[in-house]
Amino acid sequence: MSAMSAGLAILPGSGKVSRQRGSSPVRRPLAWSLGVVALLALSACGKKETPPAALRPVVAMAAVADTHSVQSSLPATIEARYSTPLSFRVGGKIIERRVRLGDSVKAGEIVAKLDPADNAKNAASTAAQLSAAQHQLTYAEQQLTRDRAQAQENLIARAQLEQTENAYAAALAQRNQAQAQAALSADQLKYTTLVADRAGVITAEQADTGQNVSAGQAVYNLAWSGEIDVVADVPETTLGSLTVGQKASVTLAALGGKQFAALVREVSPAADPQSRTYRVRMTLEAPTPDVRLGMTADVAFARVSASGASGTSGTSTQAFTLPSTALFHAGKLPAVWVVKADGALELRRVDVSRYGERTVTVSNGISPGERVVWQGVHTVSAGEKVRVVAPLHPEDFAS
Repeated sequence: MSAMSAGLAILPGSGKVSRQRGSSPVRRPLAWSLGVVALLALSACGKKETPPAALRPVVAMAAVADTHSVQSSLPATIEARYSTPLSFRVGGKIIERRVRLGDSVKAGEIVAKLDPADNAKNAASTAAQLSAAQHQLTYAEQQLTRDRAQAQENLIARAQLEQTENAYAAALAQRNQAQAQAALSADQLKYTTLVADRAGVITAEQADTGQNVSAGQAVYNLAWSGEIDVVADVPETTLGSLTVGQKASVTLAALGGKQFAALVREVSPAADPQSRTYRVRMTLEAPTPDVRLGMTADVAFARVSASGASGTSGTSTQAFTLPSTALFHAGKLPAVWVVKADGALELRRVDVSRYGERTVTVSNGISPGERVVWQGVHTVSAGEKVRVVAPLHPEDFAS
């Protein structure tokens, strides 16, 4: 090791060695510590920080209350209030059908016939039996008249008169039985002709010419003329707002959107086991001749206020029209996803008052200005934080 490396200096001209001030051994540990700190700092700078998780983007828009009145609208069909099957009261082979599907019939008009041969023979047989019983009764009556006259003169015994009276009673019973049987056979012969008991329209055909049918088997279905019903199936969320006697507006698209007034006549007390909807029947007021059975309709039910009057007044319920893609179901109940201020999702229960072709009208769950998820409702979960984006093609969500 040289003198310079040891921190010593040789004075020129003297040969003496002197120690330099800036090379003290005490400073070497300090320099080593500083180097370690620098290495640690460099190693720390070399590590990459983990980026925050990306938020899921969702299409959400602020809810805007509808300006029109709150109504509940549902699809419906036009039906006859009364519709009954037409059937023969006796069995046999159909030999003639006089009406077809869609034909109008009058009350008492013949619509079909059975082969009457067997029934005609039966009627003839019972008529002959009735004639024989009537002759037997006439003879018994004459015998009774003679015996009563002879009994008054004491020409015959009392027992003989009683036998004559018994014979007359038996003959009378046989005549009555034959008379009833003959009447039944005559009716059965008459039943081989099927007659429309009401005026109406044939809406179905269940049997054809040459077919053997049993008694009571439907041959036609007759929709009675007169009152017309509007039939709709409503969900349980709408059921609470409907009452018997409530007014409704019926719009028929087939007649260019022509509207008719109707009254709720009947609300089913139990839900359909398959669709879980309740059937509501309304009577159409003042239908015109162009209203045809089977037409589809759109029924709008006016909300009922707390006072019980129909109409849109007296209610503070706000309605919001949303795309159908915004509707979610919490179990069996409709709901929507709402984005809160912190970006977290909340599931809100709503009431659906109208189902449109591509939209739904909801109420009782959201407020104006709240951001409702329009798309991707089945890919998110409650409490999840999301990033709100506008729809790429707003025209896709136009009502």
